[in-house]
Amino acid sequence: MSVLKVIEIMGNSPISFEDAVQNVIKEASKTVKNIKSVYIQDMQVSVKDNLISEYRVNTKVSFGIMDN
Repeated sequence: MSVLKVIEIMGNSPISFEDAVQNVIKEASKTVKNIKSVYIQDMQVSVKDNLISEYRVNTKVSFGIMDN
């Protein structure tokens, strides 16, 4: 039986949404092991001088806490 825990993490990137999600995984994996999935709950951009300056994602990261 597997037991998963879910935490909410916000990430950002000046490059893309995909890079923002990768940043979430990179930072979360420093303290969270056994990451199973990332659900993108919300996506936003910051705009400066009529151009996108930053991509932001609100995510839910699932990871295993018990595996038999």
